[in-house]
Amino acid sequence: MAEESEGDFVMPSIEVSYKDLCSLIGKKISLEELRDAVLYAKGEIERISKDLIKIDIKDSNRPDLWSAEGIAREISGRIKKAGLPRYEVKKSKVLVEVDKRVSKIRPLTVCAVVRRLKINKAVLSQIIQLQEKVCNTFGRNRREVALGVYDLSKIKPPIRYTTVKPDGIKFVPLDFKERLTPREVLEKHPKGKEFGHLLKGFPEYPMFIDSANEVLSIPPIINSEYSGKVTEKTKEVFIECSGFNFKFLIPALNVMACALADRKGRIESVKVVYPDKVIFTPDLKPKKTFVEIDYVNRISGLRLSGKEICDLLEKARYEAKLKGRRIQLLYPAYRQDIMHARDIVEDAIISYGYNKIKPLAPRLPTIGGSSKIEVFSNSVAEVMIGLGLQEIISYNLTNKENLFKKMNLREEDVVEIENPVSANWDVLRSWLLPSVIEFLSNNKHVDYPQKVFEIGDAVVVDETRETKTRDERKLACVIADNKASYESISSLLDSLLTNLGVKYKLKAVEHPSFIPGRTAEVIVNNREIGIIGEIHPSVIDNWKLEVPLAGFEIDVELLSSHPRD
Repeated sequence: MAEESEGDFVMPSIEVSYKDLCSLIGKKISLEELRDAVLYAKGEIERISKDLIKIDIKDSNRPDLWSAEGIAREISGRIKKAGLPRYEVKKSKVLVEVDKRVSKIRPLTVCAVVRRLKINKAVLSQIIQLQEKVCNTFGRNRREVALGVYDLSKIKPPIRYTTVKPDGIKFVPLDFKERLTPREVLEKHPKGKEFGHLLKGFPEYPMFIDSANEVLSIPPIINSEYSGKVTEKTKEVFIECSGFNFKFLIPALNVMACALADRKGRIESVKVVYPDKVIFTPDLKPKKTFVEIDYVNRISGLRLSGKEICDLLEKARYEAKLKGRRIQLLYPAYRQDIMHARDIVEDAIISYGYNKIKPLAPRLPTIGGSSKIEVFSNSVAEVMIGLGLQEIISYNLTNKENLFKKMNLREEDVVEIENPVSANWDVLRSWLLPSVIEFLSNNKHVDYPQKVFEIGDAVVVDETRETKTRDERKLACVIADNKASYESISSLLDSLLTNLGVKYKLKAVEHPSFIPGRTAEVIVNNREIGIIGEIHPSVIDNWKLEVPLAGFEIDVELLSSHPRD
C-alpha cells in the first residue's frame, strides 16, 4: 500500500462512507443527527455527496480520530455503547530482526499482524486514508513516522529490517512494472523523487526483506508491488512503523491496529529483535490516570457529582471508578494526547455538551486595561491594514524544520517542548517570518498578489531570566507576487515607519534566508531592530511556492521604545 504525502501540515480532512460509518456505529442515524454527532469526534461535516461525507477534524493530536473507525468509536460511546474499548492481542509467530546497520539511518521499528479481515472498497479506502494522514500529519511527512501495510500471505517470516547498498538489490516498487535498484527508485519513482531527501547522503538505504529475499519496502519511500499492495482479496496484513522515536511510532501503530480490530480483525503481536533488546508490539493494555472531582468542576465551571463525571467520561471511552473525591481512570492505548488533567476535563465537557453550558459574566475585582505594548501593536496593525495588507494569526508552536531548514539557516537553541504529542509542534517559534511564509504555502489556491502580516510573540532563550526564556513582540510582513521586489517591500516599510513617526536607516547585510545584495538591516537610533529583503529562491522552493516573495521582520518592542516625531 502506498505511503503518500499531501505536502505540508494542515488540519486533517477525511472522507467516509455514510453507510459504512453507520455500520461501524452499530446504528443508523440520520444525516442531521450525524452533523451533531461528529462534534464528539472534534469534527465538522464540510460536504455530503451521495454516500460520501467529507469531515474536517479540528484536532491535530488525535490520529485515532482520522478514520471512519475512530469517528464511529467516539459517536458510539455517546449514543450507544459507553466505556473502555478493549483489544485482545494474541501472539504471532512473526519475527522481525533489526540489523544494527540501520541504527545511524532509521533506527527503530514497531510491528503488528492483523488477521481475519474482510476488506471491501470502503474498508480499503479507510486503510489508505488513515495511513496517509498518520504519515503526513502525525509523522511529519514520513520524517518521524512512515507506516507500511502489507499482504501477510505473500511474506515469508522472519523479516529482516536491514540496509542495502543503492545498487545492491532489485525489486518492483508499488505501481511500477519494471524492477529497479534502490538508487533507481529514488531517481525514477514519483515517491522516490518526493521523499528521496529523507535518505540523502546515506551510503546504504533501510529495507524490509523477508526470508525468501523478497523486498517489502524501502522505508520511508515506497512499498513493493508484490507484498506491499493490499486489495479486497487480502485477509491478513503485516503492519510496520519506522522512525526515530518510540513515542511517535507506538501510537501510530496502535491507531492502525485498533482501527482494523474495529473491523473484526484479530490483532497479533510481533517479536521485534534489536541487537540489545527484544520487544513485543503492539501493547494495547489500557493506560492509567486519575482526576479530582473538585478540579473538574473548577475548570469546567459546572457542579457535577462524582457519578455524573464518571458517566461523562465513560461516554468518552474511559473506564471510570469513583474513589472518594478522586476518579481513577483507564483509557485506550491508541490515545497519546492525555498529558494533563485538563485533557480529561475537556473530554468530560465534550460529553456534557459545550452548547449546554450557560455563560456567566466573570466577577473581577479589578478594572481591565491594555498594556502599552498592546496599544502600540494595535496602532501598528491599523497602519498595516491601512496600507492594504491582511492580518493573520498563526500558532506560536512550530518545528525546527520550519524555523531553520526551510529558511536556509543552521539550527540554533530554541525553546523545546519536553513531551510533544506531535513532531509538527515541538518548539516555540524564535521568529515570525517562517510562520507567515507557511501561511502563504497553505494558501496557494488564493489569487495573487497576497500581502499579509502578523504581529505576535516569539520566544527566545535567555539564561539571565528566571524562566530562561524571553518573549519578544515582532512584526513580520511578506508580499507574494510576480512583481514582489526589494523596492516594493521597502516602500511598505517606509510607509509604516513614516506613519509611526520613526526615523530609520537601511544598511546592506547578508542573510541566508534572503537574496544577497537585496537584503538590509533596519536601524533605528543606531540600533538594529529587524531585517528586510527579497526571499531567497531556495527558501521559496523549500516552501513549495512558485512566486517571488519579499518581506521584513522587525522588533515591535524595540520600535515602541524609541522616540518618535
